[in-house]
Amino acid sequence: MFNHSLTMPIPEFVTYCRNVFTPVTNICRNRCGYCGFRRDPEDPQAQLMSMDEIVPILKKGYESGCTEALFTFGESAEEVPEYRYWLYEKGYSSTLEYLMELCKTAIDNGLLPHTNAGVLDKKQLKMLKPLNASMGLMLETISKLDAHENSPGKIPEKRIETIKSAGQLKIPFTTGILVGIGETENDRIESLNEIRKLHEKYGHIQEVIIQNFTPKPGTPMSNYTSPSLSTMSETVSYAREILPDDVTVQVPPNLTDPYLLIKKGASDLGGISPTTIDWINPESEWPNIVELENIIPNIPLKERLPIHPIYIQKGWYSDQLSKIIDNLADENGYRKT
Repeated sequence: MFNHSLTMPIPEFVTYCRNVFTPVTNICRNRCGYCGFRRDPEDPQAQLMSMDEIVPILKKGYESGCTEALFTFGESAEEVPEYRYWLYEKGYSSTLEYLMELCKTAIDNGLLPHTNAGVLDKKQLKMLKPLNASMGLMLETISKLDAHENSPGKIPEKRIETIKSAGQLKIPFTTGILVGIGETENDRIESLNEIRKLHEKYGHIQEVIIQNFTPKPGTPMSNYTSPSLSTMSETVSYAREILPDDVTVQVPPNLTDPYLLIKKGASDLGGISPTTIDWINPESEWPNIVELENIIPNIPLKERLPIHPIYIQKGWYSDQLSKIIDNLADENGYRKT
C-alpha cells in the first residue's frame, strides 16, 4: 500500500506559528512512563502558576511578535487534593474557571489562546471555544501500552471522545501521534486512520503532529531509545498518504531533522517561541527563524496564526477573537508581514 522510498513533492512553503508557551501546572493524574513534565505535589518543582507570574510572560510574548498563547496543563489535576487547595488559594473553584480567566487575559494582551489541557468533556470544550482560536489533544496512539499503564487519561477511547466533541463544536483542532513509546508500525497506521475518520466526519483537524519519543532522566523509560530517523521518515510518509490533503502534517523542529521530514510530506513546524522554552522537552531548544531558514534551504517559511487560514475563512472563531484575527491575518489568513 505504501511506498516510502519516494520523496514527496517539496511544499511551496513551510508554516510555523510564533507562540508563548505557558506551563500552567505540571500536576497530573497520569503517570506516563516517558513523561518528564509531571510532578507530584511535594516535589519542589511542582507548580500552579499564578496570574502574576503569567501576565508578564504574555506581555513579553506580545512584545516579541507572538500571536499564540499556548496554555498547557497536566491532565485532571483536580483529582489531586493538594492542587485543589492551591487553586482555591488563588481564588478559583475549578481549573476551568481559572483557564477561562487566563484565556481572557491573553486576549486582553493581544494574543490568541490555544489550550491543551488533556481530556475534556463536551461541556468544558463548549465553554472554552469562544475564548480559544484553536485547541489540542494528542491522540498519541490507539493501542493500549505499558507506558500508559498508570494513566487513566490515556485510554484511547477517552481521547477520541474529546477530539470527536471538538469536531461537533467546530473547534479548529490539533492532534497527533507519539512515535517510539512501545507501539507497532501497524498501531501508527491505525492511529492515523482514526484521525482521518474523525476529520472526514467533522472537518476540524487542522494539523497532525508526528512527534518522536525522547527519553527523560528519572522516568521509567529513561533507558529507552528514540525512534530512528528512518522510522520517523516512514511515519511522516504514512501520515501524508493517509490524511486528507487539508490536514497539515507537523513535525517539531527541536526534536528531529525537519528538512528530511519535509521531503517526506511534512509542511508545518508548529509553535516556535522567541521567549519561552519547550517545557515538555526543556533539553531541546527551539531553533530561531534564521536558524530554521538555514536548516530548511530553498523553502520559504510562512508564519501562520494558531487558527489555520481555512478556519479563518470558514469563520470558525468567536466575536471575542475577531479583532485580533483581523489585525493579525492577511487576506489569505496567514500572518501579516
